[in-house]
Amino acid sequence: MLFKGNCTALVTPFTKNNKINFKVLKNLIEKQIEAKTSAILILGTTGESSTLSMEEKTELVKQAKSIINKRVPLIVGAGSNNTQEAIKLSKTFQSLGADALLVITPYYNKATQKGLFLHFKKIASSVDIPIILYNVPSRTGVNMEPKTVVKLAKIFNIVGIKEASGNLVQISKIIKDAPYDFCVYSGDDSLTLPSLSVGCCGVFSVAANIFPTEINKICENFFKGKIQEAQNLHNKLLGVFETLFCEVNPIPIKTALNILGENVGGLRLPLCHMSAKNLHILKKEIKKVDYF
Repeated sequence: MLFKGNCTALVTPFTKNNKINFKVLKNLIEKQIEAKTSAILILGTTGESSTLSMEEKTELVKQAKSIINKRVPLIVGAGSNNTQEAIKLSKTFQSLGADALLVITPYYNKATQKGLFLHFKKIASSVDIPIILYNVPSRTGVNMEPKTVVKLAKIFNIVGIKEASGNLVQISKIIKDAPYDFCVYSGDDSLTLPSLSVGCCGVFSVAANIFPTEINKICENFFKGKIQEAQNLHNKLLGVFETLFCEVNPIPIKTALNILGENVGGLRLPLCHMSAKNLHILKKEIKKVDYF
């Protein structure tokens, strides 16, 4: 198992000039490790990978690898709707020392289930490190069905899936039919606890950017059988979970980090600032958790 518990989907901090802020990146990573986060993901959706150049991605992986220094697994987003581009990214990030790759389903193309299988099979054959599939239909326009996931799970280095379909029945079917050592991770903070209850190994969390200790404890308490404690934390954070997705991710989470003084900078277009109404709600929900 690559990791059990929480993997924080880290934001990419920017300077005032919209360049990657590596000083702040180091601070963010150190806080995650101090909070006992199980793994760290960079270049995911939350990390604004779609607006980073190849040069920026390469340097980000190098810097993150150096900062983490083998203390927790470093997972790197390497997906594309172009299979050859995904292979290129995967090979590059493997060479830079990524411990595993998170590979999203092809977006815009709207591939068939056969096309999805062939896409991931081809990528997996190009590298030797573990691959975690990423299914998020709301952003890609295509859902990878359980039967396709189960088929892919038989490939030796496809070790898990980040399931962000929001469908607990679908998640349950994958867990039921996939090999016992294939890990299914929740891709939705609000569904972490319900997903753990049907057999998930953990979560790729956005909220852990601001509440790493609490997200880690939800998982830890559940695995230790402290269900009531896990439920109490889940309920305490539920309003935050919902508000962090009142606008497209990562707009709310970067806004929240800036509110809390982490200075992660702005967003790259076409993402933009939150509306005044949602900003008010976000501040209110964060304050409810007694963070201030």
